[in-house]
Amino acid sequence: MSQLINNFPSDGVVTINRVILKPEYSIDDLQERVAVLCENVKTYHSDTGFVGGFVSLNSGAVSNEGSTIGQAVESPLKDKEALIITFWRSMEEHEASHRSETFQPLFQDVLELCENGNEEIAYEMLWSGAAYSPEEAEAARKAKEAHAA
Repeated sequence: MSQLINNFPSDGVVTINRVILKPEYSIDDLQERVAVLCENVKTYHSDTGFVGGFVSLNSGAVSNEGSTIGQAVESPLKDKEALIITFWRSMEEHEASHRSETFQPLFQDVLELCENGNEEIAYEMLWSGAAYSPEEAEAARKAKEAHAA
């Protein structure tokens, strides 16, 4: 497995929270509350299991080349759905972070925005990798052509 997240162990845990905003809240509300929560996690849990993370917003774009459920024009959850994805050394360390006194009030502030409540699913990493450099990509194509069956 090639590492995409620096220092993420091969047996680490990836957690995904799916947030669907209540109509009365904005993306700005989400960004502010999640930024405060993420800063807390980095400050208090970087040395107790937290490796990294990111937050992504549903842009509304639907890949008609990569989707098999029809030819949608735009996702109905555009600017309303976000994913909070974090990387941890272990599930035990992740769970301990949620029990910390500094985390819980900030977590509750984020949950207040959620129309869908919260279900945080933990995944085991099977593969990650960064793109090849232009030189590596060219070498890979040449190797494929030379050794293709």
